[in-house]
Amino acid sequence: MTQPMRRKEFTIGEQQEIEQFLHEVSYGHLGMIGEDGWPHIVALNFVYVEGHFYVHGSKIGEKMRLLGSDPRVTFSVAKEYAIIPSYFSDPKLACPATAFFKSVLARGRAILVEDLHEKARAFSAFMSKLQPEGGYDEIDPADDEYRKNLLGVALIRLDVEDLSAKFKFGQNLTEPRREKLIHNLQDRNQNLDAETIELMKKYCPAHKE
Repeated sequence: MTQPMRRKEFTIGEQQEIEQFLHEVSYGHLGMIGEDGWPHIVALNFVYVEGHFYVHGSKIGEKMRLLGSDPRVTFSVAKEYAIIPSYFSDPKLACPATAFFKSVLARGRAILVEDLHEKARAFSAFMSKLQPEGGYDEIDPADDEYRKNLLGVALIRLDVEDLSAKFKFGQNLTEPRREKLIHNLQDRNQNLDAETIELMKKYCPAHKE
């Protein structure tokens, strides 16, 4: 995945990897068209279910007002895995400094969901993602308490019209430089360095064990 690709060009494997990434990350950034014409961006928890992004919030406020006036939106999700310092590659120049990451960018239209069963499914997905250990009763619109809460919260479905993804893990590096970076990451051994190494190997077909 060295270049962004349109949704219609994804292979099944790529779709699965993108969906897995979207299930792992808990929040993204929703871009809306502001009343003054400037982009308006907010950070939100989200779930991705059957090709749709879902976000939620209050039924009143700026977000709902902007979406009501223009439903066109963008939604961005990204995760940084490792900062790659310049001295990993060059003892003098700053130019090689970079970062390895995964990112997904979607464009589409925001739809206010009113159907309580769809709301229940979406909020069940939120709970499975953010509270996988359970500890709550199943979300059921037939339950009076749940029904009251489902009616009181706004659920927004983003109907995706265009989706692109970029996973950057040194695919363009020469084999010697890639091996040097891997050894440096092994020596540093911080945060997500071990996972970054595995992703470098996964997305660099030329890599040899």
